[in-house]
Amino acid sequence: MMKTILVTGANGFVGSHIVEALQQRSDVRVIAACRDRRKLPEQYAGEVREGDLRDERYRETVVVGVDVLCHAAAWTSLWGHGDESTALYLQPTLALIDSARRAGVSRFVNISTTSAASPGQSADAMNWGIPRAYWPHLNNVIAIENTLREYASPVFQGINLRLGIFAGRRYALGVLPILVPRLKTHLVPWVAGGRTSLPVIDGRDIGLAFALAATADGLADYDSFNIVGPEVPTVRQVITLLHDEYHLPLPHFGVPFAIAYTFAWLMEMLDRIVPWEPLITRSIVHLLEEVHADNAKAEHILGYIPVHGWREAVRAQMEEMRVRQRKPMSMAKPLV
Repeated sequence: MMKTILVTGANGFVGSHIVEALQQRSDVRVIAACRDRRKLPEQYAGEVREGDLRDERYRETVVVGVDVLCHAAAWTSLWGHGDESTALYLQPTLALIDSARRAGVSRFVNISTTSAASPGQSADAMNWGIPRAYWPHLNNVIAIENTLREYASPVFQGINLRLGIFAGRRYALGVLPILVPRLKTHLVPWVAGGRTSLPVIDGRDIGLAFALAATADGLADYDSFNIVGPEVPTVRQVITLLHDEYHLPLPHFGVPFAIAYTFAWLMEMLDRIVPWEPLITRSIVHLLEEVHADNAKAEHILGYIPVHGWREAVRAQMEEMRVRQRKPMSMAKPLV
């Protein structure tokens, strides 16, 4: 049976890859929801519903006639900016969930992160997220997960995808654009020897995972999956590749997580009196914590088998950064 699938945030990194993956299927009708149709993938020829999810009228109309909603629209911040994250991401998303339920949308596929329950509890994606006072945006991601758990029912399924570290074409705010200029300062240390995993995932595999989650039969009312690449490297492997192929400095010293968090806290305090962003924040340290995430459940239930390795994804992103990134990327999206 043909399904109508709405993709929010279709202009962005995740949304554009979802649109591309869904367009390869003959059993779905894709609708792209975005703020600017001119920024959609060039080959997209389907329906476009243009607007702003902060607009109540748009939220009510964009979900009409939709069977499945893939929600990839997000305002993101790697630290601070709690008020902006709430106003630009949390509140519009919660309102969109309400609109989707009223409109009869049967499945809401949500974007989350493997770091939501780390460290120690991320291996099982069904574990509840652990709020962190130092990262308001992560707390909002977790609040959306919890809302989907609460509302899940046979007529409104909540499917949560906890994604690894984004990389690849059309890169967005993420670890690589933040890490690269900081490595150049020679001040970034190995944290825990760089032995923890960094679950890099190519945008094309993210698109595949969403397409499968949007169309799979027999899913639970609420279900959550870790979604990572075909191989999960360590932090040391990723930074060593950046050193070997792009001549970025290797860290000159190492610290345990306890000292890294303390140092990051000091950097955040200094931000109040200096004009530049912190060298490191507790949220960045948190992303380096071990998540033990793998694709076993997603492969078994969704049929998800990623094909784009982390080296390929990193190289593709570094090439785009070479052309497009003329100055260090901000740790938060520009205010809308």
